[in-house]
Amino acid sequence: MKCKKTGFILLLCFLAGFFLTGSQGSISRAQITSDSIKEKENQIDAAEDENKKLQQGLTDIKKMKEELEKSKDNLESYIVQLDANLNTVSEKIAELQSTIEQKEADIEAAAQELEAALETEQGQYEAMKVRIQFMYERGDNFYLEAILGADSFGEILNRADYFEELAAYDRRKLEEYMLNRQMIELCKEQLEQEREILKEAKAVQEAEQDNLEELINAKERQITAFESDINNKEAAIKQYEEDIETQTALISQLEAAVAEEKRRLLEESGEVITYDGGMFQWPAPSYTRISSEYGNRPHPTLGVVLFHNGLDMAAPGGSKILAAYDGKVVAADYSATMGNYIMIDHGDSLYTVYMHASALYVSKGDLVIKGEHIAAVGTTGRSTGNHLHFSVRLNGSYVNPWNYFAQ
Repeated sequence: MKCKKTGFILLLCFLAGFFLTGSQGSISRAQITSDSIKEKENQIDAAEDENKKLQQGLTDIKKMKEELEKSKDNLESYIVQLDANLNTVSEKIAELQSTIEQKEADIEAAAQELEAALETEQGQYEAMKVRIQFMYERGDNFYLEAILGADSFGEILNRADYFEELAAYDRRKLEEYMLNRQMIELCKEQLEQEREILKEAKAVQEAEQDNLEELINAKERQITAFESDINNKEAAIKQYEEDIETQTALISQLEAAVAEEKRRLLEESGEVITYDGGMFQWPAPSYTRISSEYGNRPHPTLGVVLFHNGLDMAAPGGSKILAAYDGKVVAADYSATMGNYIMIDHGDSLYTVYMHASALYVSKGDLVIKGEHIAAVGTTGRSTGNHLHFSVRLNGSYVNPWNYFAQ
């Protein structure tokens, strides 16, 4: 906003000066560059300096915005990778949970088997206790009665073998049931240990999941901050562009007002234009290169070496062509060779010529000042591409244009 206020103050100062100097009578060529006009031109220079600062500020803030956008893009890519890692961890947690559930089902089955084994072992043990208690209560007479009650010696042996086998069976079954119970207990313990290991692994993965989620949230907060900063930079860019547009319009108004005052002073003075020896304004400010120098050269369309009477300045089509110096337009026309062209009389038999324009903005008889926008770059006439052919004539002959530019 500061630049807008400065610009309007400059414009008011200029207009005040314009009206104050408007009542002067005839004025000489030297007086056209009087202190009054120089002061206004200084105001233009100040406005252009301010415009350059704005342009630099705009460039800087655009660069900052680009860096922010790059950082934001990098963060978004990083979050995509974190999301992929989070999905992998979530899948591992789901797999571990499924395995834990299977282990718990196996543990439950083992517990049921253990309970059944204990019941079987207990049943066998109770049966043995009953037999042992029975034999204990009968005492030694039980074995004696069983043996004596036999009808033969063979039956005696059979009954003795039976008691021995019965005792061995009880011992064997008890040992078998005990071993089975122990194996089931070991299996159950192993399953429980595996379950605890799986739970620990799951806890590690869940901690990693929490860390990833927190990291993603933190990065998303950073992205939100970047987006806010980018929005602020975009608002600043818009403000800079508006300020530059305002400043550029102000410069154009000042330049137009200075040009109009110079024309008015020239017309009122009625004097003959004379060249004061000043250096020329570069006529194609958007040029990219000198595509052809002054002097002998191979002609681009005729294929022979010919004298080239000016400078060819390659520039974008439609870009500005400026008057090299103050003067009067003596020709603004079209020819098959030169295309749209302008010739300006600067006095003392010094002329400049501007060829191949796409558009002409002045007419024959117009007074122009140094740096005035008079035409647009084009490729009309005998031309192989967008450029300005700029020539200088002195005393009826073409001369080297470089002699009139500050080196």
